[in-house]
Amino acid sequence: MLINGVPWFDDRGRTVNAHGACLLEENGRYYLFGEYKSDDENRFAGFSCYSSPDLVNWRFERIVLPPQAGGLMGPGRIGERVKVMKCPSTGTYVMYMHSDDLHYTDPHICVATSETIDGEYTFAGPLTFQGEPIHRWDLGSFQDDDGTGYLLIHEGDIYRLSQDYLVAEEQVARQIARGGESPAMLKHDGTYFLMFSHKTSWESNDNFHLSAPALEGPWTYQGVFAPDGSLTCNSQCTFAFTLRTGSGPVHMYMGDRWSFPRQASAATYVWLPLHAENDRLSIPQYWGAWDPATGRPAELMGNEAGLDFSSDEPGQGIDIPFTGTRVALIGQSRPDGSYARVEITDANGAAVTSGYVTFYSKVPDHGYRYVSPSLPAGDFVLTISVLGEPSEWSNKHGERFGSVGTRLSLDRVLVIE
Repeated sequence: MLINGVPWFDDRGRTVNAHGACLLEENGRYYLFGEYKSDDENRFAGFSCYSSPDLVNWRFERIVLPPQAGGLMGPGRIGERVKVMKCPSTGTYVMYMHSDDLHYTDPHICVATSETIDGEYTFAGPLTFQGEPIHRWDLGSFQDDDGTGYLLIHEGDIYRLSQDYLVAEEQVARQIARGGESPAMLKHDGTYFLMFSHKTSWESNDNFHLSAPALEGPWTYQGVFAPDGSLTCNSQCTFAFTLRTGSGPVHMYMGDRWSFPRQASAATYVWLPLHAENDRLSIPQYWGAWDPATGRPAELMGNEAGLDFSSDEPGQGIDIPFTGTRVALIGQSRPDGSYARVEITDANGAAVTSGYVTFYSKVPDHGYRYVSPSLPAGDFVLTISVLGEPSEWSNKHGERFGSVGTRLSLDRVLVIE
């Protein structure tokens, strides 16, 4: 099952690190492309590619676009919002990205290509429109039923791409979503839906959407699509994908739970089914876990025990012995929550896995906070402790965002034998 809001682990036991992502399906396998974040600073460390047969078990393929020796994706640059489409006319995989300097004052939309979906992409430079580079930032991509490719831009600009996907040929919509960023699009029964986030830096907000009978419009504002006040289930939209399930197609919202500064280790994902009806989208309810094969909610099953641990004292923690193959922690994220360190040791005291999780969210949420990777059956001890480091940042205007404390709050543990 797919579990939201917890770190996912790949075939190496490492955290799946693919943010601002997109998803493609090819030959029965899903390919996830995203920003390969670091925990030290917000700089371009590469774009990653993972693959999966089921959206649950992930294999690390490679860094498909590493930092370049110089130029727009070289040292001292930011790389964000990577999107990949396969061009029907050439068979080439075309990658789009936002490049910028570390102060977000030199934005470019750039392009790279590869002959294979998971190969190393060759950086080609800025994407152009009417012969000039596109100096914009947040972007999305959309491929229509006839194979035509489109580039989506913050504030609601839409460009039709050339037949080879390497040039923006026509601007088909302009400024239809003032104040919107992180665009994502899907099509249902001939209606186009376009989702946006408001601009609140790494913080979540109530994302909104528009609908139209054609990409040229007219576009109609449809309001929020997740429960009002939930801050889009404490996430920000990044992509929309349509799953093929045994009961029919299921549109899937893909969102990020950013966690600055520990983006590599503690930032997570929220993927949920989207309902389309009467020219509107909705996520009626947040599911902590669900089955992508059916599009229905699910729960981890195991031996459950109560915990009563809450602390904001740095270094204070709790040891949880367990026997089994997997363990899950359930607790509260909240405005005064922040990072915790998690370590699992075996019967000999040797470290098996370790990492960080976050207990911060602007809107309080009770649910899964950590689910371990699968382990060989045995006796283990999970230790979780308060890191004492708040999740906090400032936007480009100097406004402070993030946690107002460093609390860790747990009330249950679930052991899978």
